[in-house]
Amino acid sequence: MKPEVVTAIGLTAATLTTISFLPQVLRTLRTRDTRSISVGMYATLVAGVGLWLVYGLLTRDMPIIIANAITFLFSGTVFVLKLRYG
Repeated sequence: MKPEVVTAIGLTAATLTTISFLPQVLRTLRTRDTRSISVGMYATLVAGVGLWLVYGLLTRDMPIIIANAITFLFSGTVFVLKLRYG
């Protein structure tokens, strides 16, 4: 498979998984309702995404850096809101 096709697949996957958090972030900011959000799940997710971000930085892998920086921001926002309003 051509490298540019592989890169396109990776960027598409990164984009989709990253923006999948946006509806939860917007809903949580709008309603401040965090009752159905698992603090354990988001704590684990934020830690894992943070480690992926570090990995991307260490390997200088731009798709991993960009996707995980944005995902860290989105999931971290939901996590902080859960702790604040939980």
